[in-house]
Amino acid sequence: MAMRFGRLDLNLLVALDALLAERSVSLAAERLCLSQSATSSALGRLREYFGDELLVVKGRSMILTARAEQLIDPVRAVLEQIRTTVSVAPPFDPATADRVIRIMASDYSTEVLLAGVLAELERVAPGIRFEIQPMNDAPGEAIDRGYIDLLLTLDYAISPDHPSRVLFEDDFVVVGDRGNPALAGEMTRDVYFSLGHVTPRFGKSRVPAFEDWFVRRQKLQRRVEVVAPTFMSLPGLIVGTTRVATMHRRMAEIVVWSHPVVTREIPFDIPSIRECIQWNITNNNDRCLQWIVERFVAAGTSDSGATNNVVSIAGHLSMDRTVIDADFRKDHGE
Repeated sequence: MAMRFGRLDLNLLVALDALLAERSVSLAAERLCLSQSATSSALGRLREYFGDELLVVKGRSMILTARAEQLIDPVRAVLEQIRTTVSVAPPFDPATADRVIRIMASDYSTEVLLAGVLAELERVAPGIRFEIQPMNDAPGEAIDRGYIDLLLTLDYAISPDHPSRVLFEDDFVVVGDRGNPALAGEMTRDVYFSLGHVTPRFGKSRVPAFEDWFVRRQKLQRRVEVVAPTFMSLPGLIVGTTRVATMHRRMAEIVVWSHPVVTREIPFDIPSIRECIQWNITNNNDRCLQWIVERFVAAGTSDSGATNNVVSIAGHLSMDRTVIDADFRKDHGE
């Protein structure tokens, strides 16, 4: 499809540049890989647009008109600018980049990964600013419509229409008050299901956290006594009580340093989760965004402390990851 500026087909600028340089229809045709008749037709259209002959026959050769001589440098400059700004992606330098990156992530992802990465990026890319948005009921739509640049969520919940990378794996532990007598010894299945539980649910639809969804999916009955608005509100809601929370191990390793709580292993099988980062497919060639994605991936895979504790047990469950993935999407309206 021809690109036009006013009445000018911009594709003709390439032909004009060749004609001005070669001063010959046949040589310009060879340079453009066009037939001589097609190049002659292009010259006719250029003459009509500029109201000038541009090239005139003198003896056995062609010479440029005064108007054509005036066009040599401007046409070459325009084409060069197009080549450098459109055909070649501009270099990316994190030290001088100036941009806002919008990220949708849970407070769990923010606490265990984002905080550390963004602290590092402040040093190496001080001009890049970040806007972290809380998870809503339709994160896939936020990616589709370009409302956000990056989405951090479970692999079960990512959109199949856009690319993604795995950041890390995490499993779950039971967390309770340090003085809770039920946590004095090893956690058993009977004790776990006899206790009151605190679990987070999100958005207007009160979407359950994965551990809550999975337990209910397995038709196991817990007594949920408190529904929390965020992952990070869980510790404060179990301190001073006999209630417990089923928490991601990475987050539990953080909160034991700031709250009087202890952790115990879960007394039944629950799959580990995989946290992923996703972006819109149209941003595959966005050098700044891809550089940031690589920083997140590197941080997630290099965190050996929590990663080494993860035991991927999905293969030992009656529901494998494929089934879990399909059921999770179905239950969450995807």
